[in-house]
Amino acid sequence: MLSEDLKNKYTVVIGLEVHAQLLTESKMFASDAVAYGETPNKNISVITLAHPGTLPRINKRAVEFAIRMGIACRSQISRYNIFDRKNYFYPDLPKGYQLTQDRTPICKGGAVTVKTSEGARAIVLNRVHLEEDAGKSLHLAGEADTLVDFNRAGTPLIEIVTEPVIRNADEASSFLTEVRKLVRYLDICDGNMEEGSLRCDVNISLMPAGSTVFGKKVEVKNLNSFSNVRRAIEFETERQATMLERGEAVASETRTFDANTGTTAAMRTKEELNDYRYFPEPDLSPLIVSEEWLQRIEAQMPSLPEELYQRFTAEYGLSDYDAQVLTDSKGIALYFQEICSKTQNYKAAANWMNGPIKGSMNERSIEIEDFPLAPEQIAALIALVDSEKVSFSVASQRIYPLLLQNPKLTPLAIAERENLVQESNQDALLPIIQEVITENPAKVAEYRKGRKGIIGMFMGEVMKKSRGKADPKVANKLLQQALEQ
Repeated sequence: MLSEDLKNKYTVVIGLEVHAQLLTESKMFASDAVAYGETPNKNISVITLAHPGTLPRINKRAVEFAIRMGIACRSQISRYNIFDRKNYFYPDLPKGYQLTQDRTPICKGGAVTVKTSEGARAIVLNRVHLEEDAGKSLHLAGEADTLVDFNRAGTPLIEIVTEPVIRNADEASSFLTEVRKLVRYLDICDGNMEEGSLRCDVNISLMPAGSTVFGKKVEVKNLNSFSNVRRAIEFETERQATMLERGEAVASETRTFDANTGTTAAMRTKEELNDYRYFPEPDLSPLIVSEEWLQRIEAQMPSLPEELYQRFTAEYGLSDYDAQVLTDSKGIALYFQEICSKTQNYKAAANWMNGPIKGSMNERSIEIEDFPLAPEQIAALIALVDSEKVSFSVASQRIYPLLLQNPKLTPLAIAERENLVQESNQDALLPIIQEVITENPAKVAEYRKGRKGIIGMFMGEVMKKSRGKADPKVANKLLQQALEQ
């Protein structure tokens, strides 16, 4: 970790390039299926294998997904798009080049708002562009040859490129978290970093504090977890600062990250843009995004995390914490919103979501989509408590587990079947209270001498004798009256 002196001496400059695989059924420029975990080289065709005479064709769905991301990030959508050949050594792309967007990214500018310890901050984007993924090289232990699986080759990607405005690992991690949340809300990427459907390249440089001239940029490639992004930034920041303190020059290069050691290692000297030798793809006509097409995509946009956060805090009166937790997952947010359409006790709905429901999901290792109870059943549980027919503890600890086992029943039906409806009838409660007072004469004397705090003991005995059915408010009032006599 950098010392405070070095932190004050240097400004860290970070830019991220996030690659998100799009949830299309076919590839970016071919009809081959897109599926994770298939037998190697199963989802390939003559187009993927670049046979002579084959021609690519743009996947319309992929374009729409990219535009969705641009709208969510408040980017400018390019109406005229061309694709380019990025000529670079791709051993896992049979064409020998990658089809991408250089001069006309589908989305220009925009920003993603992140929440940091210092408050909300907009991370400005340079672009979001479309391209195709490469295949996967396999280096098996003990084998001299490298195997290549082309299943992934041609899978549609968007690359989300920030401006170099990120200043530390916390901001980088927060940005990546928000991007994953966005692509999941938009249903354009599953955001699964472990499977490689969301990957991140980090560009890092250091410059003297107060300077406006960036240092030499180092790119760390293919980071596939939040922790690895954070660790790579922290290691690389310290490595570069140490070199600068020694008077050594930092080379502009591409490096790889070793998750086992937490260190980076040089791969190759960093390429300049002209080394990629971009030129327009001659086999693809320009892509025109019409006003009608754009409006249709805008009309189909789902509610986004920030929009739901504002609704949950402003309309539902939830705390910042509750709103953030509930909007972390699209499924959770929509399920919660459905409960709130059937009850006005929004805080109780949040408590049920963040307590019993999430607890059950964790125990069963399921997502909200597989949760057995409908939102109206949770609303009915809330109504039972609000009407004081049962206490929250009875609802959550006794009715709720039985409801999970019998999701076709209503909470009221279970409460009546199990004889759990609270007893608020004074004629039924007074004999129980009198019995408790009679059995505890010494405690009654203490109470009447001023130890008012022991009323909790009396209430516990009343609840025990009533098998939890006594209405706490009514019982407490009657108990106080009896003790004061």
